Amino acid sequence: MRPRRSVRVAVIGAGAAGLVAARELRREGHSPVVFERADAVGGVWVYDDAVAGGSEQRPSSSCLYASLRTNLPRESMGFLDFPFHAAGDGDARRFPGHEEVRRYLEDFARRFDLLGLVRLQTEVVRVTREAAGASESWRVSYHTSERREAEEEEVFDAMAVCNGHYGEPRFADIPGMDAWPGKQVHSNNYRVPEPFRQQVVVVIGCGPSGTDIARDMAGVAKEVHLANRSAPASTCERLPLPGNANLWLHSMVDRAEEDGTVVFQDGSRVKADVIMHCTGYKYSFPFLGEDSTISVDDNRVGPLYKHVFPPQLAPRLSFIGLPVKVIPFPLFELQSSWVAGVLSGRIELPSEEEMTRDVTAFYSALSSRGCPRRYTHNMRNHEFEHEDWLASQCRRERIAEWRRGMFAAATGKNALGRMGSYRDEWDAGDGDQLDLLLARANREFAQYFLPAAPPP
Repeated sequence: MRPRRSVRVAVIGAGAAGLVAARELRREGHSPVVFERADAVGGVWVYDDAVAGGSEQRPSSSCLYASLRTNLPRESMGFLDFPFHAAGDGDARRFPGHEEVRRYLEDFARRFDLLGLVRLQTEVVRVTREAAGASESWRVSYHTSERREAEEEEVFDAMAVCNGHYGEPRFADIPGMDAWPGKQVHSNNYRVPEPFRQQVVVVIGCGPSGTDIARDMAGVAKEVHLANRSAPASTCERLPLPGNANLWLHSMVDRAEEDGTVVFQDGSRVKADVIMHCTGYKYSFPFLGEDSTISVDDNRVGPLYKHVFPPQLAPRLSFIGLPVKVIPFPLFELQSSWVAGVLSGRIELPSEEEMTRDVTAFYSALSSRGCPRRYTHNMRNHEFEHEDWLASQCRRERIAEWRRGMFAAATGKNALGRMGSYRDEWDAGDGDQLDLLLARANREFAQYFLPAAPPP
């Protein structure tokens, strides 16, 4: 057996991905240091009721809205060996609010003694690659909130990029938008519905945030018009909501006009006060230079082997947490375990040439299916196949069947016609299938809560 390597690793970001990366790296014998520009751990789950100042297109430090709840049940969301159970004085709902997720991540950090590894209010501004003999290292330049003008530097053996993908808002490209006189806002800057009282709002995007925000605003706005890229061109219908809220579903926006009108592909027209862009985010790594070999092209981060390693620099540079449409925390854990094992030498990567061929084949397969480049990291249809592969690489058990079942049940229920009500319907009980899934979850969780057996 080859001797294990122990390396010093810079982890960028102390959200769910960065915290579990730090844990897995330390478990493998490495020395991680986590850089976090915010003043608390939790990443995207740290709510800030302030919004961006100045330009409306400048991202805020938070992208959460006050009413946000998870769109997956808590049992399926948790890390594989740290159940996401309800605290005695917390949010006991199966689909809890963002405060409960933040509490869970803070509990995780305390349970595994990770807080001492995290440097809060410390922003990485530049990372450069250095060659030293037969090995390479990374010079990390950073500053703290207290000394923003004074950059400091440290050298690390490896980098794990865990800064998420909610930093740079993506806006819809709509003809005529430059001359449209109304107000444009990205969901990044949405917190509460009150500022939109008695206004006509067009919401672009029918993902979880778009449907949630449209429903949230419908109680106070004069009208809310939800534009769905996937809807047939003839779509124009009123959606049923309690309280007779005036919420309409349309096909995508066709154009905006100088008199304030928004025209949909279904031919309908509304005079709108606000366009809310719930159109997602762009991957952004402003601290990486050209020597990282990584580029972002229409939201494809590449080239990356299995969404994690750039072939030319593996394993000294890795990305954890890029895939979307997944159960995030378990995936982050498996990716982190893989990275940690490869860095130590316990797990062997293919050669650079083999990884490059794999990446090329993957991109070709996406192209042949007509998959847009921006969906490269969308794993909706093959998440568990990928996680099974990661588990096999790490010599760990595959994702439990009950987690898969919960994911399928929850994503299947989140239909536009139900506009978020599926969360409470699940808590109210949903028949034998749900009972069976929860029973399986509770059996697995029991091992983490039963007292230790007394000594013989």
